[in-house]
Amino acid sequence: MTSEKTRQKPVPGGKEHLSPRRVLVLHNDDVHTFEYVIEALVKICRHEYIQASQCASITHFNGKCDIKTGYFEDLKVMKDALTDKELTVTIE
Repeated sequence: MTSEKTRQKPVPGGKEHLSPRRVLVLHNDDVHTFEYVIEALVKICRHEYIQASQCASITHFNGKCDIKTGYFEDLKVMKDALTDKELTVTIE
């Protein structure tokens, strides 16, 4: 059942996305500290500190974590910025 409240409405002045929604995935490495990863997620993905901390922990214990959902065009910018910080991320 779909109600008016649950339907997504276009953002005024926003661009129309032709691509389906994707997931930005952070992969574990043995190089970077938790603080380094958390700082990157807060700055680049605009996570709150606690959310970034949880993502870093999940990544450490599970090998990867979905850190952001969105359209490819938007996620690509974040992926490139995280890659510049030498973190391993993919868009799935």
